[in-house]
Amino acid sequence: MRSHYCGGINEAHIDQEVTLCGWVHRRRDHGGVIFLDLRDRDGMAQVVVDPDTPESFALAEKVRSEYVVKVTGRVRRRPAGTENSNMPTGQVELLCKELAILNASATPPFPLDEYVDVGEDVRLRYRFVDLRRPEMINRLRFRSRVTSYIRNFLDSRGFMDVETPILTRATPEGARDYLVPSRTHEGAFFALPQSPQLFKQLLMVAGVDRYYQIAKCFRDEDLRADRQPEFTQVDIEASFIDEQTLMQLNEDMIRSLFRDVLSVELPEFPRMPYAEAMRRYGSDKPDLRIPLELVDVNDLVEGVEFKVFSGPAKDPKGRVAALRVPKGGELTRKQIDDYTRFVGIYGAKGLAYIKVNELAKGAEGLQSPIVKFLGDDVALAIMERVGAEDGDIVFFGADKATVVNEALGALRVKLGHDLKLLTCEWAPLWVVDFPMFEETPDGGLTAIHHPFTAPSCSPEELEANPAAALSRAYDMVLNGTELGGGSIRIHDETMQETVFRILGIDQAEARAKFGFLLDALKFGCPPHGGLAFGLDRLVMLMTGASSIRDVIAFPKTQSATCLMTQAPGEVDEKQLRELHIRLRRSAKAAEGNKAEGDKP
Repeated sequence: MRSHYCGGINEAHIDQEVTLCGWVHRRRDHGGVIFLDLRDRDGMAQVVVDPDTPESFALAEKVRSEYVVKVTGRVRRRPAGTENSNMPTGQVELLCKELAILNASATPPFPLDEYVDVGEDVRLRYRFVDLRRPEMINRLRFRSRVTSYIRNFLDSRGFMDVETPILTRATPEGARDYLVPSRTHEGAFFALPQSPQLFKQLLMVAGVDRYYQIAKCFRDEDLRADRQPEFTQVDIEASFIDEQTLMQLNEDMIRSLFRDVLSVELPEFPRMPYAEAMRRYGSDKPDLRIPLELVDVNDLVEGVEFKVFSGPAKDPKGRVAALRVPKGGELTRKQIDDYTRFVGIYGAKGLAYIKVNELAKGAEGLQSPIVKFLGDDVALAIMERVGAEDGDIVFFGADKATVVNEALGALRVKLGHDLKLLTCEWAPLWVVDFPMFEETPDGGLTAIHHPFTAPSCSPEELEANPAAALSRAYDMVLNGTELGGGSIRIHDETMQETVFRILGIDQAEARAKFGFLLDALKFGCPPHGGLAFGLDRLVMLMTGASSIRDVIAFPKTQSATCLMTQAPGEVDEKQLRELHIRLRRSAKAAEGNKAEGDKP
């Protein structure tokens, strides 16, 4: 139907007859000559329709935005002074010889212009129109390129692309499963996979040796800008390998991807222990572009009468930390109040601060209502420890360590962006030496990653002191975003049973949920490990998008709904009966029925 894409014509095609197909981006009538900006996925071309072609001119007068048309004509150079250097096709135009309207269009719900601010709900409702915008189609094209690059890289390293099941059984991986009722097995349910974790481990037992998959995964959890109920990950697993080799292989892949696709040379990835990341940055995915750091001051304040500080300082699970902001003394009271409300989101009860006006004057040069409660000596000792200088402000967090880390860690990132403190464009790292377990609110233990992660100690040492055990896990972080996480896996039945026991999973439950895995570990399971990248997050970072919804063709909203298809939706009674399901009416629905005279 067409000979060229709209974005593909250039000076090499001058005087050639070509046929273009696409959508009318804009129609302009200039003194009896009609100009059509014709758009397809590859770009835009200017079409000139003049009265010398009466039939085509009459059709062009009827054309409106988003009409689908076919144009045949001669490529010619644009008249001097009308060139558009901002367009790849801006030196030429197509003189229309024949125009055909392939389909009309209703008035679009919003202009297809990347500079027009349109509400996301409208964009998602009409996603099939939104994706026509050059910005969006280019992101999908970029995503396709990234996916192809990763496949080619892993293929060249001897990895095998293997598909794993979508219908499986529920496994404890930290989030709720999406359940699928079985029609043929009454009362039984499949689960959509949160990841291919167990299957890729079984592939290692099977001797596949090097596996990868661009895998769809599903998690029924609360959503944020970087979360979706269904998402895509680059899943990788290899046998007879240690963490250093695995980390280097994946680092090489990401550095090559950025170099070849973005022309960006990422620096070497430093290794940082989890404990150091939490101590210095309050986060296990620190943004190293921001030069601010948290500094512990527990020892300096545990003896003061100011219980807001001394209480957490004496608490084994508490923390008092300071965050120095160079030249932050210029912040207004309103800005400080805004930051106080911000840390409240993370559970902080307030945000104490000291402004450093003139250190040479000692405590008199410090401006804060808390100095008198700390005492001059303690206040000055804190200033010395954090390296404060005139014009700075020092913020404080004092609470349970988890609250301080989350609140000051988030404040650090917000301040870094608000005050434009970023020191570079890209800052990658590996976070290593994660704890095996973390404490639950009821005093038990849960796996930091998942229960198939290998510890860096023996089963006996693990059972003797599980809270102190470190895992052989590693996370790749870029600009404060976790790109991927992985670990060396447990390949020994005794170790796996030990981990289950520590997590409170008894033999009967372990056999019921993971019997196939425990059986596999008996039949010569090789040492193995892997990593999974969030493809959506990776593309989001590389394109500069603010949300993964902008790099997914048909995403869900933050309430896990599809505005375009109105999913999830109700199903009829016949389908429910076939699935052996009876719905319980909510209390609200029951009250509504009562009001109408029905029985609940």
